[in-house]
Formats: sequence, C-alpha cells, structure tokens
Amino acid sequence: MIHAADVREWRNHNVVDPKNHKIGVLEAVYVDTATDEPAMATVRTGLPTRHRLTFVPLDDAILGPDYVKVSYAKALVKKAPSVGMDEVLPAEAEKEIFQYYKLTYQVGAGGERQLARR
Repeated sequence: MIHAADVREWRNHNVVDPKNHKIGVLEAVYVDTATDEPAMATVRTGLPTRHRLTFVPLDDAILGPDYVKVSYAKALVKKAPSVGMDEVLPAEAEKEIFQYYKLTYQVGAGGERQLARR
C-alpha cells in the first residue's frame, strides 16, 4: 500500500496491472478523508492528444522502483469513470467510481466527500 508520506514520489510512475501490462502513468492520488490513507489514483491514459484521467483503487497496490502495480486488470481500469486532464472530480461522481469497482462508498458524518486529492 502506498503510504501518505510517499504519495508525491510516485507521481509520473507507470501504473501496471497484476500481469504487468501498462495501464498508464500515475497522475494524482486521492486519500480517504476519514483515514487520510491513499484510496484512489488517477492514471493518465489515452492517446497523447486525447489524454484523460481514469480512476483506480489503490487497495493492495504494490510499489516497485519505477511502477505502481494495482490489483485491477488493464481492461477494467480503461473502462472506469474518468475526467479530462484539466477537470476536477465532481462530488456527485465519487459514488459512481466506487460502484464501478464494487466498493463501499461512505460520505462523512457531516456529508463530506470520501476522497480528497493529495
């Protein structure tokens, strides 16, 4: 698992699936607002002129010297919810990402978002 202190070090590293197929490049990490632990990453995917940021959970992620290996197949991640390179994740889209990966989504006690970008 990526620790919060390491997050900035892994930006621009390759993200690979369990079979070491390259998915894209790690752009940003989102932490769980309840625990402040890394929960999701955005991966830069697509053609150079049409990049997008695709979300992938970081549960069971493994760090290598120049890569982050996630526990989800490339084909699944490529079809996951995404945003444009200059866009931010809308609050109402968070639940969709969790549902896509069949993960539990919980807002904070005061209705806070579950994810915050680091």
